[in-house]
Amino acid sequence: MKLRIWTTLGALVGVLWFSPAVPAQVGKGLPDFTELYEQQGPAVVSIDVTQKSRRSVMPELSEDDPFYEFFRRFGQIPRNTPRPRDFEQQSTGSGFILSADGYILTNAHVVDEASEVSVKLTDKREFKAKVIGTDKRTDVALLKIEATGLPKVTIGDPEKLKVGEWVAAIGKPFGLENTITAGIVSAKGRELPNENLVSYIQTDVPINPGNSGGPLFNLKGEVVGVNSMIYSRTGGSMGLAFAIPIDVAINVTKQIQEKGRVTRSRIGVQIQEVSRETADAFGLAKANGALVNSVEKGGPADKAGIEQGDIIVKADGRNVSSSAELPRIITAVKPGTRIVLQVWHKGAVKDVNVTVAELKEDEGARPARRPAPGKDKEKAKPNRMGLVLSDLSEEQKKELEIKSGVGVEEISGTARGDIQPGDVILALISRGTTIEAKSAEQLNAQIAKAEKGSSVTFLLKRGERQFYSTIKLGNGGE
Repeated sequence: MKLRIWTTLGALVGVLWFSPAVPAQVGKGLPDFTELYEQQGPAVVSIDVTQKSRRSVMPELSEDDPFYEFFRRFGQIPRNTPRPRDFEQQSTGSGFILSADGYILTNAHVVDEASEVSVKLTDKREFKAKVIGTDKRTDVALLKIEATGLPKVTIGDPEKLKVGEWVAAIGKPFGLENTITAGIVSAKGRELPNENLVSYIQTDVPINPGNSGGPLFNLKGEVVGVNSMIYSRTGGSMGLAFAIPIDVAINVTKQIQEKGRVTRSRIGVQIQEVSRETADAFGLAKANGALVNSVEKGGPADKAGIEQGDIIVKADGRNVSSSAELPRIITAVKPGTRIVLQVWHKGAVKDVNVTVAELKEDEGARPARRPAPGKDKEKAKPNRMGLVLSDLSEEQKKELEIKSGVGVEEISGTARGDIQPGDVILALISRGTTIEAKSAEQLNAQIAKAEKGSSVTFLLKRGERQFYSTIKLGNGGE
């Protein structure tokens, strides 16, 4: 009974053949989903998964081990060599038919490490399914069964969904096949921790283990999402369910069918969110876009002229209202495509042409290192922001691979922002002007000049990572 549970408080293949959608009946009271269930229910399938694992029956224990005598008394004398044995684990999920010839969409986590996948239709027929491909980054999987003339779902447009709109899910919660539940769209474009490639549809539809991979329908009987995850403290529904927009899932399944894998693009930048205070410091009218805190040398963005401190406000013709939107826009573009980025560069808007490159899934960051900042002979006093700054030695600059910078020794008072002792300040940005950090005295003087209530942004280096942090004077500053 698989279902991804978020506890942080704790393609179509080829061509889609669309069948006419049947709307739910809406009267003066609550909507009636009977026709939706009758017409679209047969296209929803139950998925049973078998996973095999091999583990030892008995641990290796010596006669000196205190547990040896315990096992001996119960007739289970530990062997010197563990005896491996195959075990089978069963789990269930849901899915839905994309085409009459047997292509089925479900969640990747439903069929993860499966040794056998079985699909059961509403007419009680059962088929062995082949996993055509999976994409763990979006939690989408494509299956195939050998059958023809199957009922299929109608694909809708999740962009047209409105918050407050009625939606319904059909699936196999707790093994109960062909169960329909209903609720409303609670939010759109929901960003979840560690999920930067999917902008989820949030609903209060009762979703439970076994619903994973099942369809989310709108009132027209169209699939607008794939039920994937819930927030729960108990493992069951708490009215917070999240679905993958169907356009994202269809894009993935098309790539799996056509190429056998999913390709994504990159431009070679590290980005962060633009807060209201950061926008003020960079002279940007609205707090939107993605702030570039580092540019990969020789990468697509570097070749195009994108610089550290630029703010990307539009990509490939789409507005970037938050930093989380940029990866979703870029990764959806075919590698090798030339796109236009609109950036806020040194107080002005300019367009930059970038040819995106393919993102390698195994690309990772180097481990961080945090050498200590310089030590002054006499302990410095906190500046008006509560920061104790110190100059770096030439040896430390060489180790950090920087030409200039100032170390953060201590933080006192109520200084806020993502800045820690051991960080190195590379630059200060205020009122759209960038000032290179050359000495503690210079930075303290610049901070002293800043008007109360204004925002000051620091370009920081922490280990191998560079990023921006903004502090507002008079709001945690002085």
